[in-house]
Amino acid sequence: MQWLAIHFFRLPVEVLALPAPAAAIAQQRIVAADAAAAEAGIRPGQRLADALALLPGLRPHERQAERELAALESLACWAGNFTPTVSLAPPDTLLLEIGGCLQLFGGLTPLLGKIRDGAESQGLSLRLGLAPTPLAARWLTHADSITEHWQAALATLPVEVLGLNDAAERRLHALGLRTLAQLFALPGATVGHRFGKALPLQLARARGELPDPQPPFAFPERFVQRLELPAKVEVADHLLFAARRLLMALAGWLQARMLGITTCTLVLDHEDIPATHLPLGFASPTRDAERLIRVAREQLERHRLAAPVTELHLQADAPQAMAGSSVALFGQHDAGNIAPVIERLRARLGDAAVHGLAAHDDHRPECATRAVPWPEPKDAPDTASPPRPLWLQAQPQSLHEVAGRPTYAGAALNLLTRAERLESGWWDQDEATGDLRRDYFVATTAQGAWLWIYRDAQGWWLHGQFA
Repeated sequence: MQWLAIHFFRLPVEVLALPAPAAAIAQQRIVAADAAAAEAGIRPGQRLADALALLPGLRPHERQAERELAALESLACWAGNFTPTVSLAPPDTLLLEIGGCLQLFGGLTPLLGKIRDGAESQGLSLRLGLAPTPLAARWLTHADSITEHWQAALATLPVEVLGLNDAAERRLHALGLRTLAQLFALPGATVGHRFGKALPLQLARARGELPDPQPPFAFPERFVQRLELPAKVEVADHLLFAARRLLMALAGWLQARMLGITTCTLVLDHEDIPATHLPLGFASPTRDAERLIRVAREQLERHRLAAPVTELHLQADAPQAMAGSSVALFGQHDAGNIAPVIERLRARLGDAAVHGLAAHDDHRPECATRAVPWPEPKDAPDTASPPRPLWLQAQPQSLHEVAGRPTYAGAALNLLTRAERLESGWWDQDEATGDLRRDYFVATTAQGAWLWIYRDAQGWWLHGQFA
């Protein structure tokens, strides 16, 4: 097994989107500081009074364990983009078992790149650790260590990674024990006698000498997540950065549960008026994060807010089972997938402006198709019907007749079929079609082109061309 630990070292302030410069505090000490506060010298463990003396404009916020856990669970949903085996290590770490997923991403380096890029696009700061045991991976995040020689890297870590209380750390330092290598060199009985039975067991689990099973994260049955904004937002497209975090979590949740969606709803909460529901529609079932974000961007750029937004909600509407797609053998791209184009056109022009075509039960060629929501229904073709061209003239084109035969471009046409009588439409009052009586033929030109022509009381007409 290969465990990847992701430690979000500014989780309380970054995920909870506190206004900068900000710090999360507990018992009057700094727990985490955002980038602006860190640049000013604010560090975890610092007393709040000292931090305020160093940075008078610092905005301290009491740590909220429930909100931090909800944020970590949201990030666990996002991690479903990379592996279905995710475990929580509260308050600020995820454990991902990635041994079976490396081939899917083309190896460790591309996978780590996707994880770092995804975190960066959400404004998150992280450190990674990789090891065959989950506890060693967690400890290695302190050094942001990704190496094949994980045992050597583990041995160099300071004893502070153990998370012992202050009294135990002072005893370790008094004995001259500064690194894990020095602890590993001591007999387990000696370590247990001086520092309690839990510590040698902890060291054994980190080195793989004892099992260390991790409870898997249970991806929720329904996806409904919220994100409180650090300040009121008055322009819709400024919401995209916050919405991205929710949409990437949705993509991971769908991936882990092997589901896809054709619609989801982004809810914009206001202070004094009812919430705005912004539906996001997709041309085909999807769980691709880029498609989700692209459609959200198009919708938000067109939307005008009725009032400032204070909070976002995202909910998946009627997710459906969606099988995985096969990887191309030689790396080909799917050039035939036009669903993302359809989604962008719908977002820009409206649903009514984009549609597909389906067969309609009418003999008249002008009335034999109808507009339907895209994609069109997959009706079985009527193999018994005569051939029909894919392309019809906007208006039938008159053909000259020479010696009783129709001509096209100055040459006589060769008729390949017998007459097919189309006679119907008496019930239709539309002057453009209405009642008609036509004899249709398939004909070829001297150059070999296939045409669809007909004859009525007024003469010969070209109505369509075959591909």
